[in-house]
Amino acid sequence: MRSFLWMSLLALSAPVGAAHAEVLVEGIVDVLVDGGNTYPWQKVTLPGLKCGNGSQYKFFVHKTNSPNLLFMMEGGGACWDYDSCSGRLGILGAANPNGIADDYMTQFTAKYVSPIVNGADPGLPFRDRRDIVTKGWNIVYLPYCTGDVHIGNNAKTYVDTTGGQAPLTWYHNGYNNTLAAANYAKQNFPNVQKLLVTGYSAGGTSTSAGYYFIRKAVNPAKGYMINDSGPIFMAPNANSLSRPLHNQIRSSWNLDSVFSQLPASFNINDMGSINKMVATEFPNDQLAYTGYTLDYNYSRYSYERFKTPNDQASIHAYWKQDQDAFVNELNKYNNFSYFIPHHRAINQSHCSTIITFVGAHACQRMEKKYWYEYIDSPWQSWACHSEMVPMDVFLSRFINNNQRIRIYEPANNYNNEDAGMSILAPLINGALGG
Repeated sequence: MRSFLWMSLLALSAPVGAAHAEVLVEGIVDVLVDGGNTYPWQKVTLPGLKCGNGSQYKFFVHKTNSPNLLFMMEGGGACWDYDSCSGRLGILGAANPNGIADDYMTQFTAKYVSPIVNGADPGLPFRDRRDIVTKGWNIVYLPYCTGDVHIGNNAKTYVDTTGGQAPLTWYHNGYNNTLAAANYAKQNFPNVQKLLVTGYSAGGTSTSAGYYFIRKAVNPAKGYMINDSGPIFMAPNANSLSRPLHNQIRSSWNLDSVFSQLPASFNINDMGSINKMVATEFPNDQLAYTGYTLDYNYSRYSYERFKTPNDQASIHAYWKQDQDAFVNELNKYNNFSYFIPHHRAINQSHCSTIITFVGAHACQRMEKKYWYEYIDSPWQSWACHSEMVPMDVFLSRFINNNQRIRIYEPANNYNNEDAGMSILAPLINGALGG
């Protein structure tokens, strides 16, 4: 059966007309991820919760008999002006600018996007589906529609600078939505043993920014945090690379009203100090960051609208500089892990826990092959000369074994020389919209 599916993928990866591409690619992803999740989701609507457009915010709950809880924060852009909040900016703007549908959990993003939610790394032809550590857990799933990484606290009016549209009133209500969901989780899951707070992209940022509030509300026996590709880099002074972004969102989202509630170990003038705060306030919790060195999505948010030059090479250079400093900071705290592979052609190397864990592996000593190593795979010029750690193994060691894992993979071309990735990546990128 898997051989047949693999041949089908090869056939369907050939160029097709635009009218057929969208249908084909969702069907292919359905095959790739074994149908995604089909959980019975409970929709929760609470008074006062809003999406950015003022519509009712909804989050979703899946209940099991597990003592453990996954608190999943969805990603999808950010906004602080008319273009990015209205949806006109496209993929670099706010997700779901028109709100959250009642059937949201049956739609593409929530159904397919995260193996962590689905409890399994998707199966592929010649590669079996693998259950992962979160299989069978209770889930609180927070869709994203406020453009403020789930942590803003402001109603803001944005003006269309082209003059073509009326001013837009936007509700950066993420903090209220997040805190209400956390309090709901405490009421409905009063004796959580393991709490994993995680999210990707903007949801990764909110994982770090909101962990203190969520963890305090749920009060589990043991806490875990995994920020996927939403790093809050250090920015202690005006010349710091990420300082312009931090200044922008601090103002637009009224972050002082939220972060003033954090302990003194956090410094509002250096948002990157939130990593120190979380590590020191919860010294017995397991904390982690994962993301790619060649990320070209979140890195664009960080610098493209604030720095010149802002070509791809420059943006990657800024990102690498910030990431190196970030890793050095995390090294100060015994409870912080990091898992940083170099590159994956899926989603512009953005997010290592979405769709599939193919290509989401990291090796501390990824090096050019010795001449005699070409015998096994002559098309591949790179080899791991330490341990190749797949994402599912990282998760198991991190959560089940409470291990600290620190892998910062050096520059390499391993994934680009993987023949399967050259087929898989365009299909998934098509499903993701680019």
